[in-house]
Amino acid sequence: MNENIEFLQAFLKNPTKVGSITPSSPELAMKMLEGIEPSAENIVIELGVGTGAITKFLQDIVPDERSYIGIELDPDLVELLRRNFPEMNIVCGNAMEMESIHKRSGLGKAGYIVCCLPFVSLPAEVRNGVLDEVEKFMQLGCEFRTLQYAHGYYLPSAIKFRELMRNRYGKEKKSSLVVKNVPPGYTLTWATK
Repeated sequence: MNENIEFLQAFLKNPTKVGSITPSSPELAMKMLEGIEPSAENIVIELGVGTGAITKFLQDIVPDERSYIGIELDPDLVELLRRNFPEMNIVCGNAMEMESIHKRSGLGKAGYIVCCLPFVSLPAEVRNGVLDEVEKFMQLGCEFRTLQYAHGYYLPSAIKFRELMRNRYGKEKKSSLVVKNVPPGYTLTWATK
């Protein structure tokens, strides 16, 4: 089945957990991964793997199976991901349990969290639960990268999210607008390394 159709089906099935009706473009995926250098001692955790739009490019920079873990909530998407990316370590799980998933994996320190979860549309308790998990990794020295779409950048929930993150980790590094994406978007990065 076409990746766009699978993504749209996931969106229609659960629009509050899928933030877009199309997967990220190659241009946005590459911007999300700019400067990320995973290793067994500095693994990358991908949250909200979706149909693998970012994973497709991550597999090119991940040196081995000990350097990556992808967490996706939707079991149908996990099945698709495991078929399409058999070399990647994809787990069916909740981002609000990221620390325990990471511990069970036996993998090394998380140096990067790449997150495609739709913080702007997530219920507050879910958003806060995920960010509490992110905090555990940031305290150990980590880089957190997410995206926000241009059309929602000035929504109160998007502004509140950035303010919350700034209060914890300082001003974000904001990318230029990636216009070759539907919808266009920015990447936002916070680091405690």
